[in-house]
Amino acid sequence: MEKSKSTSQTLGWKQSFLWLAFAVACFHTAYTSIHHPVAGLLIFGYAFGLVKLTNQPDVRHAFYYGLAAGFLCYAPQLVFFWYIFNSAAIVLWLVLAFWIGLFMAMVCGSRRRWGDAKSAWLIPVVWTGLEYFRSELYYLKFSWLNIGYALPLGDLCFGIYGVGFVVFGLIVLFHYRTLVLFRLTIWKLLLYFVILAIFTVLFRPAYAGAKNPRHKPSLSLVGVQMEGSPVDVIPQVLDRALAENTNASIFVLSECTLEGAVPDSLKDWCRERARYLVVGGRDFVTNHVYYNTAFVVGTNGEIVFKQAKSVPVQFFDDGLRATNQAVWDSPWGRIGFCICYDLSYTRVIDRLVAKGAQLLIVPTMDNEDWGWHEHELHSRVAPVRAAEYGLPIFRLASSGMSQAVAGGGLVAAQTRISGYGDILSTQLQMAARGTIPHDRRFAQICTGVTGIVLAWLLFLTAKDSRSSRRNSPPV
Repeated sequence: MEKSKSTSQTLGWKQSFLWLAFAVACFHTAYTSIHHPVAGLLIFGYAFGLVKLTNQPDVRHAFYYGLAAGFLCYAPQLVFFWYIFNSAAIVLWLVLAFWIGLFMAMVCGSRRRWGDAKSAWLIPVVWTGLEYFRSELYYLKFSWLNIGYALPLGDLCFGIYGVGFVVFGLIVLFHYRTLVLFRLTIWKLLLYFVILAIFTVLFRPAYAGAKNPRHKPSLSLVGVQMEGSPVDVIPQVLDRALAENTNASIFVLSECTLEGAVPDSLKDWCRERARYLVVGGRDFVTNHVYYNTAFVVGTNGEIVFKQAKSVPVQFFDDGLRATNQAVWDSPWGRIGFCICYDLSYTRVIDRLVAKGAQLLIVPTMDNEDWGWHEHELHSRVAPVRAAEYGLPIFRLASSGMSQAVAGGGLVAAQTRISGYGDILSTQLQMAARGTIPHDRRFAQICTGVTGIVLAWLLFLTAKDSRSSRRNSPPV
């Protein structure tokens, strides 16, 4: 076995449990920031605790502590998985926790093989690479509970994955300040930051949409929270919303409001009231195969646009994946549509921004029986996306919390959780153009680097194992 090159003192089990408890406590406290924004800063404590925990006697111990930390962080926050998936929720919690365990194992392996000084720079890269992969790329992708959702204000500059990189980068500078500032030569530090600067220039924000129009039109939107209402009731509810918002141009209902396509009663309502309606329903291909779709009914009573869901929820009867994404060339500008879960994925929004989206409408299904905490966690996504892309977002959930978010991430209006019949009304200014954050391609590069490091560590471990077997005396 190769002798450890780490110069830090290995943690004992008592110290490890204390740092584990510290990291978990900081994580949960940080995620109360929806009520106490300053608490979000404790996400730095979570990152610091994880870095401290990587100093284990071997990779196996580091993995298990990471698995424990991930499970203790994710399971309480995602307790609503139990309501949805029953006992299978335990497997899903462990799948999410696995990525924390893998992070800890990779950092521990790097430190023990190459030393603290040479491994310190890998920590923010590996974190970003794993977070991007688990959030965007594989089948069980799930982006909630990322570090960026606890510190949404930073997303305006860095993007949600860039926030994670910056947090762990700052923790590394603090934790390894002696190693980083003195054991690494100055030219290596300068080279490190020059590389970051080059990435910033080469992968600067990509712009799309209208080219600096002098006048950015405002759009009046109204949404009504309804869950499981009969179709024949909907026109009456829309009339009530119209009576309270006579200047509204577009009315929005949630995902899965309809069991099928748009009925004639709603088409007639749009034609007679001269209003647009966005409503979620099923666009059937056969009797049992369908696309989960957002329909746009025009003032002439015809379907003028429709967009299927790009990321159907795993293990749900959620329809086929959309074959393409497009934007609606509305009278006010280009409007993109995300259906519920779609908003959680930056790759979906990136494509809409590239097509020139100036505003996003997000019909959402959040079942009332999933509990208030699920609604609150889900409500973190829209402000972050609005801040990242500079796009206003109108998100209408079936039972709350619905949100109207301005392009800078400020929530202009929202409804109650479990507020059946609540009306969300607002006037949002269309963006001149959407902006893809700096971190997108950088996060992809981090994922590639992480894959190479993981493969190299596995290769070296297998090589050491073979060498150890060859050198062991015969029994």
